[in-house]
Amino acid sequence: MKRFISVALMLVMIATFVTGCQQAPKQGAETPKDNEGPTTIVDPTGNEIIIPENIKSIVSMAPSITEVLVELGFKDKIVAVDNNSLSLEGIPEDIPHIDMMAPDVEELITLNPDLILASSISMGGGEDPLAQLKEEGITIAYIPSSNSIEGVYSDIIFISKVLDVEDKGQDIVNNMKEKIDDIKKIGDTITDKKSVYFEIGAAPDLYSFGNGVFLNEMIELIGATNILADQESWIGVSEEAVISANPDVIITNVNYIENATEEIKSRDGWENINAIKNDEVYYVDNMASSLPNHNIIKALDEMAKAVYPDKY
Repeated sequence: MKRFISVALMLVMIATFVTGCQQAPKQGAETPKDNEGPTTIVDPTGNEIIIPENIKSIVSMAPSITEVLVELGFKDKIVAVDNNSLSLEGIPEDIPHIDMMAPDVEELITLNPDLILASSISMGGGEDPLAQLKEEGITIAYIPSSNSIEGVYSDIIFISKVLDVEDKGQDIVNNMKEKIDDIKKIGDTITDKKSVYFEIGAAPDLYSFGNGVFLNEMIELIGATNILADQESWIGVSEEAVISANPDVIITNVNYIENATEEIKSRDGWENINAIKNDEVYYVDNMASSLPNHNIIKALDEMAKAVYPDKY
């Protein structure tokens, strides 16, 4: 069976960099005005950038950013994407693709985009791999990978401001907030809360998360509790810790195993976990639950219906 790394597990592997960086507070951008020439703004990492008056070609170097661009109606202006964006809906298979961790600078110069939107994950080595492009006059905005739902809102608004479609960005955020509020209203009524273990990396090396991650917020929104909420960020987990916590529900978004839920159910020593005994092991969409953008709403809905099918 061909194996591939899930986006969730990819996020874990770069989490040390993301959580270890001293990031500037996310800042808003002045909306570019028509016929006023280039606009100088500050990107979410605190760097001053110049937004061209007319943006006709965009390179997206993170799948979370690519999905936002498509949702905002800029699919036709995307001239290259990162490797992980190739599987996204609406992205042509033959589009040029870039390694987000080791971008081909010469290829990007040849493409000569008006704008590059990149994740700060690309600076995992501590250096700016796109510095040469800045010298060529190409505008580059770095967006840190958000670990909170509020951060997701800010990312969407920033991208929409850069593209001068702030109203569209605000509509997306308002739609998210409305759906989250609907779920939260139900979640707040649940007093007998189920405990949840959410697996983003499968055995033998288990990965999950504690607090300070948008997925933990989502577990709490639906009225449940994360068995690892006393820990921080993306973490490796021992089988003993999961067995000892005895979760009521197990959720997985692992997509590099043919049947991730059955693999969990068949693990030696896990047969007495409540979630296994009661057949409450569920899969939720990998991309929706991994990428910090508007599609987390899809994952939130799937999680709610899996954990509390009688409530949602």
